[in-house]
Amino acid sequence: MSVVYDCSKRETRADGLAAAAGAVRSSRLVVLPTDTVYGIGADAFDAGAVQALLRAKNRGPDMPVGVLVGSWSTVDGLVLGVPPQARALIEAFWPGDLSIVLPHAPSLQWNLGDARGTVMLRMPLHPVALELLRDVGPMAVSSANVSGRPPASTAQEAQEQLGDSVAVYLDGGSSGEPVASSIVDLTGTEPVVLREGAVGKEAIAEVLGVPAESLA
Repeated sequence: MSVVYDCSKRETRADGLAAAAGAVRSSRLVVLPTDTVYGIGADAFDAGAVQALLRAKNRGPDMPVGVLVGSWSTVDGLVLGVPPQARALIEAFWPGDLSIVLPHAPSLQWNLGDARGTVMLRMPLHPVALELLRDVGPMAVSSANVSGRPPASTAQEAQEQLGDSVAVYLDGGSSGEPVASSIVDLTGTEPVVLREGAVGKEAIAEVLGVPAESLA
């Protein structure tokens, strides 16, 4: 049975974060607020938990799950290398609404879906999410909704869709209008914006020192 914790109150927030951390460490799923929409998350290194996440969303491995981190330095242990363009984007936009795709470190034993040797990383600008991530480490996180249905902007909306497939719901209030993160792919010879979301292409281009039209 799922448990919902009100993270607007100090006492229930602490209890909720402890329960969520325990759930992640025992291969169960949690729903957490982020700075974009609510996310459904699991231990990024627990293949069984990631598969449970995909099942809860009714989604196949052809749409791999991204990874949220709690600090800039965490990225160094997850990827093959952090190129200067990635450093520049991290310094400019993290924590925040920008996801970066990089080749993942080949030594990592994880299965996030058919990611073809890459991983999408983001550090969210939300205190509840950051506190949980800094406790449990990198989490595989996708939008907290069943595939094909609208993303959840409240914990209640997430629970209506995902029900008891999730062990712990962390209620951080409404995330407002659901706006996805922007995604920049740095796995090729030139950066490519895969999705223009909360961070505009012009802002990304300015940080990278390239024309905005080259990011298409």
